[in-house]
Formats: sequence, C-alpha cells, structure tokens
Amino acid sequence: MGQLIQQLINGLTLGAVYGLIALGYTMVYGIIGMINFAHGDIYMVAAIMAVTVLTLLGAAGITAVPLALLITLVVVILFTAIYGWSVERVAYRPLRNAPRLAPLISAIGMSIFLQNMVQLTQGARVKPIHALLPGGFELGTIDGFTVHLAYTQIMIIVVTVALLVLFTWLITRTSFGRQQRACEQDRTMTALLGINVDRTISYTFMLGAGLAAVAGVMVTVYYGVVDFSIGFVAGIKAFTAAVLGGIGSLPGAMLGGLIIGMIESFWSAYLSPEYKDVATFVLLILVLMFRPSGLLGRPEVEKV
Repeated sequence: MGQLIQQLINGLTLGAVYGLIALGYTMVYGIIGMINFAHGDIYMVAAIMAVTVLTLLGAAGITAVPLALLITLVVVILFTAIYGWSVERVAYRPLRNAPRLAPLISAIGMSIFLQNMVQLTQGARVKPIHALLPGGFELGTIDGFTVHLAYTQIMIIVVTVALLVLFTWLITRTSFGRQQRACEQDRTMTALLGINVDRTISYTFMLGAGLAAVAGVMVTVYYGVVDFSIGFVAGIKAFTAAVLGGIGSLPGAMLGGLIIGMIESFWSAYLSPEYKDVATFVLLILVLMFRPSGLLGRPEVEKV
C-alpha cells in the first residue's frame, strides 16, 4: 500500500509536467486548428536556458533559492515567449492559408532546427545542476515502505494547478479569451469585427511557449539534468495527452497528462518499464476508437 501511494504521488508529478506542455498544444490547436510540433523543443530550450541562468546566478553569488527560481522563471519565460513568437512568425503565418500538410512539415523542420541549434551551441552532453530544493516530508511508513513527498513535487503540483486555474479564467472570462474563441470559430469574420487576428494568434503562441517554459524550469529543478533530446519525447507524450483528454480543451489536456503520468509511474513500478510507452499509446488508440474527440473534447460540428 505504501508503494502504491508513492507511485500515485510520482504519477501526479509527472502528469502535471505533461499536462503543462499539453496546455500549449491545445491552445495553439484551438485557435488555428494545427499542431505545433516544435512545442516540445520549446520546452527543451527552456530547460537548457534554466540551467544556464541558474549557473550564472550561482556564479554571481545569488544563492537564495526563492529569488534564484523567480529570476530564472522570469528570464526563461521572456526568452521562450520570443521563441514561440518566432515559430509562429516563421513556420506558421506564411503558410496559414496553405494546405494543412505544409505547416505541419514546416513545424517539424523547426523542431529539427531547434534540436540541432541547441546541440551545436550547448553540446550533446547532459547539463547538471545542484539540487535546489532537497528534502521533503515523510508521510509515514505503510507495509514497510516509507512514503516521501519531495518539496519539488509539491512545487510542481501547486504551480500546475494554479496555472490551470489562471488560464481557464483567461480563456473564459477575459477580452483576450473572447478574441481567441472568435478566431477559433471564424478568423475572417473576426478580422471584419476589428480584432487583430495576427496579434491574437502570436500572443497565443507566446502564452503556450510560456507554459512550456514553466514546465522546463520545474523539470530542471526536479531531475537536475537536461539535454538537447528531451524535447522530442516529452513533446510527443504531451501531444498524446492533449489528444487523449480532448484537443482544444484545457481541462482535457491536464486530465490526459495526469493519465499518462499515472500509467508511466505504475507501469514502471509493477511491470516492465521498457513497455510503459506502449501502454500509453495503446490507451490512446482505444480512446480514439471509441471516443474520437477525446475524454473531455466535443465533436466538431460544421455548420452549413
């Protein structure tokens, strides 16, 4: 029972990270109906940048952990938002009216470019940092197994829940959210109503990149090592989470991330860890077979 509770905590933590990245996928899909396959590499760039900023802060003598994390978050979010804006400006905007295959290939090309750029400029070796938030709580010993809740796990779960609430409010209650939903329904009519469609889409890409930046910083603090290849796998799993929960639904993206995190955590603990990804994608296939719109997604109805 103790191991079960421990894997539940681990699964929630991992699922929260996948859910944060998946929120960026689902926001972009909701506004332009396309998948940003460079999004996972934006997350990777954020993680690499977090290591650099934390290292520079340590060299500058800034050792207070809350202050260092705050500065790192601000710097990484700002620079990653610029990357998100650049991806939209270079890979999507010129191809917005092209056949859907063209921006898909362009996004994959941007993903490869970002991977190779980081590999050439930062090297292929892993980038480690010292533990910033060591320790945690012991929740008790059950059946001879001591259950631990690390400070980093608390941070990840709390930040993820707060961001989910914030972005749900942003989309449903603010003027910008109404502009996003208008662009999702009909970009031509939205432009005729005086809304700057290009700016709304660019801001959405930047917000999605900001979410990936937060995930990148938290993963850096949690695991302590990153490298240039982490974006591809995390991006694919976050995309799977978005589709599983219902692409275009913010709660659905988070639910999909939590489900995948739980599957990976429990499968690795009780079964062969080499096949945890197989279980994830089999579940995705089953959901798409019996509920193509995802667990919380709504079927698209085209009005004529």
